[in-house]
Amino acid sequence: MSSSFRAPPAPSPEDMNLVILCRAIWQQKKLILAMTMLLSIISFAYAMLATPEYQVTSVLRAAAINELDELNRSEIYKLPPAEALTKVGAALESYDVRLGFFRENQRLFKAFEQPGRTLEQSFEAFNRDSIKLTMPDKKSDSRNFYIKLEMNYPEGVDGVTILNRLVEYTISSEQKQIAADLKVIVRNRLSELKGKLDAARANYDTEKEAKIAMLSEMDSLKRMQLEDELKALRAQLKNTRLDRVAQLNEAIEIARSLGIKRPATPSSFGGGDQVGSANVMRTEINNQQVPLYFMGVDALEAERVALMRRRSDDFVESRIAQIAKELQLLQANRQIEVLKLRQNEDLFLSGVEPIRAESARLRNLNLDMSHLKLVAIDRQALDPLKPIKPKKSLIVVLGIMLGLLLGVLVAVFRHMFFFTSRITRNDELRLSAEKSARVVSGKAAPLVSPKY
Repeated sequence: MSSSFRAPPAPSPEDMNLVILCRAIWQQKKLILAMTMLLSIISFAYAMLATPEYQVTSVLRAAAINELDELNRSEIYKLPPAEALTKVGAALESYDVRLGFFRENQRLFKAFEQPGRTLEQSFEAFNRDSIKLTMPDKKSDSRNFYIKLEMNYPEGVDGVTILNRLVEYTISSEQKQIAADLKVIVRNRLSELKGKLDAARANYDTEKEAKIAMLSEMDSLKRMQLEDELKALRAQLKNTRLDRVAQLNEAIEIARSLGIKRPATPSSFGGGDQVGSANVMRTEINNQQVPLYFMGVDALEAERVALMRRRSDDFVESRIAQIAKELQLLQANRQIEVLKLRQNEDLFLSGVEPIRAESARLRNLNLDMSHLKLVAIDRQALDPLKPIKPKKSLIVVLGIMLGLLLGVLVAVFRHMFFFTSRITRNDELRLSAEKSARVVSGKAAPLVSPKY
């Protein structure tokens, strides 16, 4: 007995071709359309309800050379325009400068404050996500240096005011920093010049004391030399006088022995026996020195008495009077007195004129840093015409595309799921039919699962 029941043949994997898949997707077009509409509505709602985000930009360029000419001509602080722009850019990027601006203008940052956050945490969120700085390339031409500062902010925040005030605050802080640096440099330079003046004064005092000591020493030496010379001259004159007395004593004895009482000559002494006329005048020419005893006893004794009575021989030598004059002059050195009586000794310092001129120039240096133009603001931040986020049309288009893609994927997965379920049911029906046929025919055969 045979059964008339036949299980429907199971579809093979080759049946799942592109045509069937497209047909299955088309059959689920309502699902795809529903998913597309749902994602489109969600994306449209997001585009309409999302907080708009705006962007403002400010551009800074190097200042003109004449703007920094007064500072550079001061010869104590050199700041080329490119370096000034770099300093401002570094300050704009500085965490401390931005935090200082944030603290001074907290009312402008109310939108960034959140409950449970400290002031620094709120600033960190703003500093990390809102500001972008583009610094110049150092290898590029200095004339093309620029700094670009961009700020993104949500609706309800006055981003234009924040960016413009941040630039002004940074420039002002750099001006104050340069003014403080300039003040310190001037103070240090004045201190250095004062040190040089003090050194010049100390050197002058040393030189003056050395000069006074040298003059005093020269006077002392001169005085001692004159006193020694005076003493030697007096001793010489005394010895000369004693020698003269000794010579006179000897001549007196000779004159007495020869009977010469009054001055005579050798010729008159030789012709004493001849009778001469009283009217005869004798003239004697002799190239030899006449001996002293011919002066006669009376003259020699008179000279000896005068020499013995002499108390001082100073009048004999004119040099003694000259020495006395010089010793009198050495009692007071007028040059030393003038040196000691100087009132304003700074007038006599040598080589300090440039130092005094530089010191006077630095003290009269008056640089107004508040008007110093470090950079040129090429473009200030202006109110944007439209937000940069969200891009509504793009979001809606992406939503439609994402909904369509998601609907197609869901349709494909559903088709695959139902197709696999149908194959499984067909396999079960076929196995059941074969089992029934074997029972009826009485044949025992192993059950083999079909392979697809």
